[in-house]
Order: sequence, then C-alpha cells, then structure tokens
Amino acid sequence: VQLQASGGGLVQTGGSLRLSCAVSGSTFGRFHMGWFRQAPPNEREFVASISQTAGRTYYADSVRGRFTISRDNAKNTMYLQMNNLKFEDTAEYVCAGTPRLLGPSSTRDDYDNWGQGTLVTVSS
Repeated sequence: VQLQASGGGLVQTGGSLRLSCAVSGSTFGRFHMGWFRQAPPNEREFVASISQTAGRTYYADSVRGRFTISRDNAKNTMYLQMNNLKFEDTAEYVCAGTPRLLGPSSTRDDYDNWGQGTLVTVSS
C-alpha cells in the first residue's frame, strides 16, 4: 500500500489549506485513515481520523472546529481541510491508514501504513 500526501505550503495566520492523501495498491475503502503531524522536536501527534465509510470522524482538541477530514472512496483519496490556521499548526503532516480498525483511533501504533509528509508552514 502506498500513501502519497500533498497540498502543503506556506500560508498566513488565519488562512486555509487542503491536504490530500492518495492511496494505491490496495482497496482504499477497507482502510480507516488518519492524519498526524510532527513539528520537531515534538513527537508525532494525532490530528484527525475517519472511518471506512466516512460515517465517523475524530479530531484532536487542538483542531476541532477548524479542520475537517473527509474521503472520497471512488477516488482513493482522503482530505484534510484546514481553516483558520494558526502558527502552532506549522508541522509536517503525514497520512496513515489501517484495515484493522473499525472505529476512530488517535494511537500511532494502530496504523500500519504511512505516507511521506507534506510540510505546512503558517506565518505569524
């Protein structure tokens, strides 16, 4: 399974970005998907996750109300719409997936497949 994240960039505080994660090599609809982020020296932290049919979503407190996770199973792609971005949202964003979960999870070890990151920089 290959995961390819894209859509990062430089944006001003209060701006918006939409990240995408394209999945290939397996049946995307079987995978529970999530976004994580890492800003050194911090550890990788959970951002949001979405169930296989998009019926359930789960957000970190720090992004709830500003970020929206979604997926299009016909396009094998997951999205993260990020609005009202803050300086502290600056990080490398990584997408992850697993066929093992049926419910939301913020735990890194629950995810089996990881993509490379896309860098989001929010200028203050």
